[in-house]
Amino acid sequence: MTRGDLDRADAESKVPAVTLGFWAVKILATTLGETGGDTVSMTMDLGYLIGTAIFLTIFIALAALQISARRFRPFLYWATIIASTTAGTTMADFATRSMGIGYTGGSALLLVLVLASLGAWKLATGTIRVESVRTPKAEAFYWLTITFSQTLGTALGDWVADTNGIGFGGGAILFGAVLAALAALRLWTAADRVFLFWAAFILTRPLGATVGDFLDKPLGQGGLAFSRPLATAALAAAILILIMILPQRAGRHGEGRSG
Repeated sequence: MTRGDLDRADAESKVPAVTLGFWAVKILATTLGETGGDTVSMTMDLGYLIGTAIFLTIFIALAALQISARRFRPFLYWATIIASTTAGTTMADFATRSMGIGYTGGSALLLVLVLASLGAWKLATGTIRVESVRTPKAEAFYWLTITFSQTLGTALGDWVADTNGIGFGGGAILFGAVLAALAALRLWTAADRVFLFWAAFILTRPLGATVGDFLDKPLGQGGLAFSRPLATAALAAAILILIMILPQRAGRHGEGRSG
């Protein structure tokens, strides 16, 4: 292997480059997280605690495989993302409903945890840019932050849709509009790319949560009453197709300023 090959391998991140394809798959994955989590906890009637135990176990196993992998593997990465978002769904529902702290309390607590995770990551490694995720330490912080952000997004989506009375469709439109504004800032301003990435990453989760709830909640609750298992299967198929047809490559240092 030449010196150039070594430098190229060293520059590769363990996570994908942040492209339009990345965001398309991420949004579908967060929507699947909502329908999949609700399938286990509600449709199968296993409850939030058992659902959390199941999905958290799967997530920990996949995250361990992802961290131990020597290079970026698209299917493993996205499977880990999906596991984190389904675990986030059941954990948020357990905290806000079973524990009784409510959507506002749950969202506030999880926001603190996300910020604390990012702060600890910054102190430990000097950066929270996703292109820097090349070491087990950085990747451990990355997946911890993602797990908190997925859980926060679920609570935030439910809080906006239910507490404020705008419904699931209205919540999806609201979060979609905020994400569009972040995209505009990314394209046309010099706003901090790291902040924009994490803001968008967090807000894709409540978008997915509200879209997922809109698909599977009963008509009387403002949903379309689609079958949760069928919606989950359809979303999984769409994600699989996108991963196969859209470019999936590892991010590299110096590649833009995002993340």
